[in-house]
Amino acid sequence: MSVPPISYNSILHPLPAGIDIAQLPAQFTYPFNYTPHAASVAVAEELQQYLAQKSEWAEELSLNRTGGHIGKMFGVLIVETPTGEKGYLTAFSGAIGGKNDWQGFVPTLYDRFDPEGFFKIGEEEINKINRKVEAFEQSEEYQQAKVRAVRTREESELKIEAIKQEVKARKAQRALERTAAAERLSPEDFEALLNRFSFASQHDRRWMKGAIKEEKRKVAIAQEQLQQLSSAIKNLKEERRERSNKIQQQIFDCYNFLNIRGERKSVREIFGEELPPAGAGDCAGPRLLQYAFARQLKPICMAEFWYGTSPKTVIRKHLRYYPACRGKCKPIFEHMLQGLDIEPNPMHGRMINPEKIKLIYEDDDIVVVNKPSGFLSVPGKEISDSIQERVKQQCPDATGPMIVHRLDMDTSGVMVVAKNDAAYKHLQMQFIKRTVNKRYTAILEGYVKKTDGYIDLPLRVDLDNRPNQMVCFEHGKHARTHFEVIWRKNGQTKVHFHPITGRTHQLRMHASHADGLNCPIVGDDLYGQRAHRLHLHAEMLEIVHPVRKEPMTFHIPADFSKKE
Repeated sequence: MSVPPISYNSILHPLPAGIDIAQLPAQFTYPFNYTPHAASVAVAEELQQYLAQKSEWAEELSLNRTGGHIGKMFGVLIVETPTGEKGYLTAFSGAIGGKNDWQGFVPTLYDRFDPEGFFKIGEEEINKINRKVEAFEQSEEYQQAKVRAVRTREESELKIEAIKQEVKARKAQRALERTAAAERLSPEDFEALLNRFSFASQHDRRWMKGAIKEEKRKVAIAQEQLQQLSSAIKNLKEERRERSNKIQQQIFDCYNFLNIRGERKSVREIFGEELPPAGAGDCAGPRLLQYAFARQLKPICMAEFWYGTSPKTVIRKHLRYYPACRGKCKPIFEHMLQGLDIEPNPMHGRMINPEKIKLIYEDDDIVVVNKPSGFLSVPGKEISDSIQERVKQQCPDATGPMIVHRLDMDTSGVMVVAKNDAAYKHLQMQFIKRTVNKRYTAILEGYVKKTDGYIDLPLRVDLDNRPNQMVCFEHGKHARTHFEVIWRKNGQTKVHFHPITGRTHQLRMHASHADGLNCPIVGDDLYGQRAHRLHLHAEMLEIVHPVRKEPMTFHIPADFSKKE
């Protein structure tokens, strides 16, 4: 039986049949780390059915799209009206099909595509400037001036060097003649020769100085001609910058956000002295809450998901749910969510408080620990309990720097800790020179096609969503991982990872990214789907003892592997 078409004729949509109103959550969704409530999933799936039949968006949201706009974040928000009715709102981030206002979706705070609006008018003025800049830069006069300035400089440099060499050769010739003449000339004639040579030397210096000055004058004239033409381009670019800044400030003035108390703050107030990121307020989450608060609708629960082809930079997979971004959305949400009863941060619930850290080896110089999942390697901003602090407590004789390498909070396994400064420096150098051998075990979602190989995807921090990483071939740091498949079963793949480099979230990114293994690690709430834990374990570590200089290997099987 075919699914009947879904019609979004209004912005507030009725809840799908089957949602138990009594089971709706009492607290609103914590937006930065969550598992979507069943009711949010139900309305999101209804939206996804609508998107599948939305012919106007078919090309832009196609799963086979390889260029231009690739996929889109959508959001759903279940709300309660002042009369107690329940319904849901939908929104998308940015624009679709050259519009940011579509029937059935909450509108943006400012429509940048309004032909009568200041943005489109200002954009056209900027485009006019761009065309003038392009015309200037491509004009024959400007191109000739550029070529002339370069050619004049290069020719002058050659001439100056030739002049210097000629003066140097004359000086060398006079030195030879002076040596030969000293034996055959009388003292009076030799003195006269020296006077002539002195006069010739002074003449050469004056000639060289004048010739160099003339060559520099030619270069200056050519450069001045180019500069005069360039100044017009520079003035246009400065005008363009000022107009662009003015438009951006006007946009910021249009973005004023409410909370449930009716308190309003502009985006500039929210970000303070920090310049708001481009697109701040245009994500689905803030749009949904702004529409709800402006109409006295009480938010109940929310979810955001990706629809379409995965990007080449950040991890986004079709129909997967993702938390709100931290760079653009978190400061806005911190204002908008005031007055709401919010779920606690699930991450705090995942942090463990072990009675004691298991030491698997200890001597006078090092200690090797089995770091549990859900425990920090070093103290964080809010939580000090960590491997570093526990080793200090359990090894009171330890001094100096201790933590040589780190594991993510959710990663478990072998960690070596230095107990003195000499051991720290020696171990640190081993990690810097990459002579340490490491092996990680991971369980991945889905089947990895290859049996082994290397992943080379450069990484850098996602500035809009710290601490997440992103693939960046322009500014990213080289990151390389060797992998080998151990088994495939029950829709999962067990792999061994051998990281060649040690970038932040390297294994998690290389596993999840579409150009990596395209199979997130089970339980990865940043790049995949949350589970009871991240199935990533530092299983084996090979080092050279910092004092005895003997090879040492430490091995701890993964707890989750034992259950397989």
